[in-house]
Amino acid sequence: MTRRACAALVRAMVLLGCASGAFAQPAIDELRIIAPAAPGGGWDQTARAMQQALQRAGLVRIAPVENVPGAAGTIGLARFIGAEAGRSDVVLVSGLIMLGGIVTHRAPVTLHDVTPLARLTGEYEVIAVPAASPFRTLRDLLDAFIARPESISWGGGSAGGSDQILAGLVADAVGVPPARVNYIAFSGGGESMAAILGGQVSAGINGLAEFAPQIEAGTLRPLAISSAERLAGVDVPTLREQGLPIEFENWRSLAAPPGLAAADRARLESLIAAMVKSPPWRETLARYRWLDRYLAGDAFVRFAAAEESRVRNVLRKFAEGQSGGTAPEPYPWIVIAGLLVTGGLLGRQVFRSAGARDTSRSPRAPVVLLAAAVALHLLLLENAGFVIAAAVLFWLAARAFDPRHPLRDGCFAVGVSVSAYVLFARVLHLSLPAGLLAGWL
Repeated sequence: MTRRACAALVRAMVLLGCASGAFAQPAIDELRIIAPAAPGGGWDQTARAMQQALQRAGLVRIAPVENVPGAAGTIGLARFIGAEAGRSDVVLVSGLIMLGGIVTHRAPVTLHDVTPLARLTGEYEVIAVPAASPFRTLRDLLDAFIARPESISWGGGSAGGSDQILAGLVADAVGVPPARVNYIAFSGGGESMAAILGGQVSAGINGLAEFAPQIEAGTLRPLAISSAERLAGVDVPTLREQGLPIEFENWRSLAAPPGLAAADRARLESLIAAMVKSPPWRETLARYRWLDRYLAGDAFVRFAAAEESRVRNVLRKFAEGQSGGTAPEPYPWIVIAGLLVTGGLLGRQVFRSAGARDTSRSPRAPVVLLAAAVALHLLLLENAGFVIAAAVLFWLAARAFDPRHPLRDGCFAVGVSVSAYVLFARVLHLSLPAGLLAGWL
């Protein structure tokens, strides 16, 4: 019997067993499912839904789920490739987010290094805010975003994933350079949800299934969904009907380790085909409102290649903003020239006052003040924001050189820090933490 005939026979036996309702003995004793993310997110949901469907359908005796979070799934991908090569009793949950992570993090491993099995599901994304948010509608959020892009923070999954891609598409649609999106990435759905509900970000983006419990409980207010039309039983307006020509769908898939024998690959493909036809899996799709996007074989390989190219193009556009990466900007040279001039003036002042120093001060006082300035700047930067942290740094640095004019130095420090923020955030389009002054900047 040829290898192809053997694979076809295995597939037929698995499908026949599923059609009969249940196996007398499971097709596989154990199948480990790797979710390359922290508990609570879409990949974790998919892995645990598979676990239940496979076991309830009698296809697998046990299907333990293992979480390996980090870097949009690329850490789990690297470990999967290195530790599981050639094994036929383990699969990896993957999808669009991992493609984005591979591009964003310039990962040394890609989906070309694993054995593709099938695309499983699709899911639309939802933009939501906490129930207490001042943004009652998507228009309210977008008006604030257009006026001060960096003051609006968007919370979601890993950098380069579907949530960040949607935030960039929204920015592009309203005329804001995607590079100015203040996107806060979280490694898992649990962390992201806590930040959104706690008001640590202005708005959140995630899959409908992950937001649904909080929306039904009234703790989240959905502003828009990325489907082409409103979904049955989901009272959320689409982006399209609110004037944004965007339709966007996240998808999730499965992969096997590299170096898999042809018969083992055929057995896993047949097992997944049987699972997606099973009543437990159909119930899962309905419960989570996932779209059935099952696609296997060469068709899935072609689809994944096309998606990789699309994601690379989209993320490249976001990184470039609207400058197109053409003519060099003059602003960095202005900043460098300003730093050189300032440094020269300070050096001149130090030399001129070297002979007239206040002998009552300890010679270590300037060093202590400068060290305190740097330490406070680092401590305040993330929570208090760039303007406050930089003002403290500049004020203490000025006092280290000349302690006689604290009020004048304070006014100077505030002016310089605000000017620096405006220059970097508004002109150079660099993302700086706004912190406590987010509503004013």
